[in-house]
Amino acid sequence: MTINVADAETLLSYAEEMVSYGYQFAAYPLKLITDSDTIQFFRTSMAAADYCLVGPNDVDYFKNIPITSLINDLNIILQSGIDTSRIETVDVNDFMHLYKERNELNENNLNANTMNEKNLEYLKDQLKYTGMGETFETELKENMQKGDKDFKIIHSGIMNNGVPNNDTLTVELNFKKSDQSDIYFFNSYHVNLQKEENKPGLEQTFYINNDGTSITLKEAYNLMEGRSVNKDLKTKEGESYNAWLKMDFKESESNGNFKINHFHQNYGYDLEASLEKHSIKELQTPNYKENLMSSLKKGNLQSVTFVVNGVESKMFVEANPQFKTLNVYDGSLQRINHRESKQQKQSESKDKNVSNDNDDEPAQKEQNSIARQRKAGKSV
Repeated sequence: MTINVADAETLLSYAEEMVSYGYQFAAYPLKLITDSDTIQFFRTSMAAADYCLVGPNDVDYFKNIPITSLINDLNIILQSGIDTSRIETVDVNDFMHLYKERNELNENNLNANTMNEKNLEYLKDQLKYTGMGETFETELKENMQKGDKDFKIIHSGIMNNGVPNNDTLTVELNFKKSDQSDIYFFNSYHVNLQKEENKPGLEQTFYINNDGTSITLKEAYNLMEGRSVNKDLKTKEGESYNAWLKMDFKESESNGNFKINHFHQNYGYDLEASLEKHSIKELQTPNYKENLMSSLKKGNLQSVTFVVNGVESKMFVEANPQFKTLNVYDGSLQRINHRESKQQKQSESKDKNVSNDNDDEPAQKEQNSIARQRKAGKSV
């Protein structure tokens, strides 16, 4: 259907008026400009179809459409912002085709933007729960908008565990786009731990799992410090299990990573029992005890208070599942051997026993006095 743009509003009014009279279909000429003189209206589709088959003469060809469709197309043309004051023709079918294509493109862009926003939020959550914080949104968005197949984000900072040091941790976050879509995935992060300036640092790549068992940045740091981390993991078959992890710096894997040894739940390490062998004040309070055990399971070097002969002193402890014990350090982070720590515990227990014996002395004296009085009474 070809119309004069200047006639669009008049033709629209005419069609709406015919609908009010009960007409439902219109027939328009294919080779002529459609206007109020050349368009015909009918009440039924059959009448419109018959008119198209037997046109006024052999050179005229007509096509019929529902009037509601014509009204919709004319409304869209008028609302498009087209200049109706100009005398020019427009093919309604071509115009509507371009209009639909533009709408589909806008919708696809909108869907893509929505998908990108969801992808961005997903990546932000992954970084957050892997212990990377919430500071990478701008860098993530900028890299995702570039559309590259993969990209990296590098971050450096000082890492310590509540103890004085200048350990520099450089983290390289690795992202890759799916081969099937524009979705990006956080696949792994590479860590460089430099403990001494101008010397090569330890390096290890940690891979991201989608089952919630990924090693966090703090856990990665603790592993690279030589400590052990307790994790709930899953087998390739999806079965859950618990294990202590410890990095083996003497053995490397084919990908260049240090091997990580697993001490499974059946290995027999009891963290609570290992703690109870030491005179640790925090164990006397359930909440403090729970927090202490949770911290040690994350691989932290944890500050605690030892009480020996009534004297409190600050110490540091870390889990040692490989040897089923607890490593103890003094306030200067000097290692205290297990025998020395055990002797402290025995000393504390001995003091308690002596105290209990002293508490019993008055009662024992009183019992002896009563016994003597009874004996004297019988003699009388």
